Amino acid sequence: MTARFLSRLNAALERHLPEQRLFLKSEEGTRFIRLRPATQAGMILGGATLLGWTVIVTSFFLIDTISAGNARDLAAREQQMYQERLNDLALERDARAAAAAAAQDRFALAMDQISVMQTRLLDSEERRRELETAVDVIQTTLRRTIDERDDARLTVVTLRNELEADTGTVQTAAARERELEQTLAFLTQALEFTAQERDTGNVLIAAAEGEINRLNFDAALMEERQDRVFRQLEEAVAVSMEPLDEMFRAAGLSTDDLIESVRQGYSGQGGPLTPIVSTSGDTPDALSIRANNLLGALDEINLHRIAAERLPFAFPVEGTYRSTSGFGNRRHPISGTWRHHDGHDFAGSTGTPIVATGAGTVVFAGRQSGYGNMVEIRHSHGFTTRYAHLHRIRVSEGERVSRGELIGDMGNTGRSTGTHLHYEVRLNGEPLNPMTFIRAGRDVF
Repeated sequence: MTARFLSRLNAALERHLPEQRLFLKSEEGTRFIRLRPATQAGMILGGATLLGWTVIVTSFFLIDTISAGNARDLAAREQQMYQERLNDLALERDARAAAAAAAQDRFALAMDQISVMQTRLLDSEERRRELETAVDVIQTTLRRTIDERDDARLTVVTLRNELEADTGTVQTAAARERELEQTLAFLTQALEFTAQERDTGNVLIAAAEGEINRLNFDAALMEERQDRVFRQLEEAVAVSMEPLDEMFRAAGLSTDDLIESVRQGYSGQGGPLTPIVSTSGDTPDALSIRANNLLGALDEINLHRIAAERLPFAFPVEGTYRSTSGFGNRRHPISGTWRHHDGHDFAGSTGTPIVATGAGTVVFAGRQSGYGNMVEIRHSHGFTTRYAHLHRIRVSEGERVSRGELIGDMGNTGRSTGTHLHYEVRLNGEPLNPMTFIRAGRDVF
């Protein structure tokens, strides 16, 4: 039945593919090979299939090559944009740091001006009190002198009346008249002296009133300057406090709890700021209350700064880097299984400086299984940070480190596929996303 089918097939194809014979000549003789129409059709079909398959494979290869080139260009552009964004953030951070330093300098200068103005105000107040006392003394003396003048005039009138009514001898009357003339001359001289003292007192009173008006004007001018300086300082304090509070909120931390914890454990040189004007025993005036409130706000900023330095808000890599793996579930680069990634990976060149992201104590510095060379730092409020796969460790256990202090070099130790830093942030042993803290602190540090 198969032979019959082939015969029919050959007969059908004979009109388009006539039978061909291939002659093969050799030393032994000549032979030929018959190519039936079905065989020719099979060969043509096989060649067409092979050609089609070659075209399809070549098309896929070209498409993959073009796609890979576009992906590399896109990755290069994204890396360049990311690097430019990092440079902009670094410039913005430097500008904010310069603005903070300038604000600190302006605050120190303003405090010096306040101290000078306070001294001048106290001196002017003392001079005003002295002038008021002098005016009171002059007025008292003038009133006493006027009373004495009035008494002398009354005495003169009385003596004249007695002289007119006297009935004694001429000698007695003359003696009495001479006595009255002497008394009158003495009283006239006393009255002239009193008038001179009165005029001198009026001149002193006018001068004292002018001095008092000048002192009042100086005091009003100084009060206006102090109010302007205090407004500028209060605005600077408010502006400085806002980014710190925003940083704590962005990290999901309670600002009040952090500040209260720092205040309870406050230690170090200086201690909390003391009032600029003592109010013990007296009712405090508005200036003293305002100055003490400002110092209280500055103390709050200092507590915020201490809390920020003790927590891991800074960036761990100093130098060129790229982010390679984030926090969360991922496919493990070695085992290929899905696992939770407890930190964030930053790739760079061997030896790139690694710094502490917050002040604390080194609790581990050595080699630990898959982490390779690792440094672990304990911070305040139950926070710890880990820096793994280091090429070199530059701190030892028990050592106190500050934020930004060099603790090691980037390397490729432990279970690692390339040079990078594995960075972790933990709270009471539970891993947290490190980028939450880095993004929260990028506008402050």
